[in-house]
Amino acid sequence: MPASRLHLVRHGEVFNPEHVLYGRLPDYHLSEAGRGMARAAAEHVRGLGRPVALLRCSPLERTQESAAPFAELFGLTPAIEERIIEPTNVFEGRRMSRALRNPVNWWHLRNPSMPSWGEPYRSIADRMLAAMDDAWDAVGDASTGSATRRDGSLSLSKGRGDVVLVSHQAPIWIAHLAVAGIRLRHDPRTRRCVLSSVTSFERVGDVWREVAYAEPAASGIDLGAV
Repeated sequence: MPASRLHLVRHGEVFNPEHVLYGRLPDYHLSEAGRGMARAAAEHVRGLGRPVALLRCSPLERTQESAAPFAELFGLTPAIEERIIEPTNVFEGRRMSRALRNPVNWWHLRNPSMPSWGEPYRSIADRMLAAMDDAWDAVGDASTGSATRRDGSLSLSKGRGDVVLVSHQAPIWIAHLAVAGIRLRHDPRTRRCVLSSVTSFERVGDVWREVAYAEPAASGIDLGAV
């Protein structure tokens, strides 16, 4: 039995005093404010009055930490989903404001439609949509163990409920563009995907449609996004 709604949740604010683009680098954790933001996102989803049957997150620390309040509120154990990870980027570990002033780096900006500085947008869209499809179909499949509570009981008697995937700004925004049928090339500064935002979808047959967007957390310091 399929899911009811799927929520793509962005992680909360990251402790990043050096203001670098952290990308897939390890050991970047939520700040104190970020933990509160993640809690606000989880409480927002609980406030919708919709049961959650499945919780997955990217393997990076900041998404695992942002999934923790969902695990607590809905009694679920989060599973790692590699396909919703941050895209690769040649500027990882560097301050973008400095890197872009260096002519040596301009070669990486030669093709924004791809983009030439990291993983192609089409690749991001394909893996995100595949992860969304798999999570949607997995709800209620007791054989996967994905829809079980920590005590081993099924989270929902009929296997129905929502899916929460905790991911990152670029993958969530690319999924939004792909579902809307909008070209994937875009200016990263125009993304509507703030920290701890919740972008919600439903699938009818094989067709996804976006049904809601919410920003339940107070504004944080959005540094280091790809």
